[in-house]
Amino acid sequence: MSTVALAQDLGIESTSDLKQHLTPHLGQSGALRVDASQVGRVHTAAIQVLCAFVLARRQAGHATVFDDATDTFRDAARLLGVLQTLGLDATPDKSNSVENVA
Repeated sequence: MSTVALAQDLGIESTSDLKQHLTPHLGQSGALRVDASQVGRVHTAAIQVLCAFVLARRQAGHATVFDDATDTFRDAARLLGVLQTLGLDATPDKSNSVENVA
């Protein structure tokens, strides 16, 4: 199983780089491990890119597994309602790690 690591900062300004980082792995056969152990900041746009990536791989018959996701990453996915899409287990509310700029 191959691994692709996510950056520590997945802010909105990094979504283009994230897409380019993931694109070579779209058609990669077999399961792909996404290491989310360093994510300290994540924006909705980055989660959208990741959801599109996972869904495209799923449609092609390829599994994508997130490993060691940080609380910040899990909280963002939970708040956005995409835990199942990303294949993450439900976690207790730790949303104090999620920045609310509203």
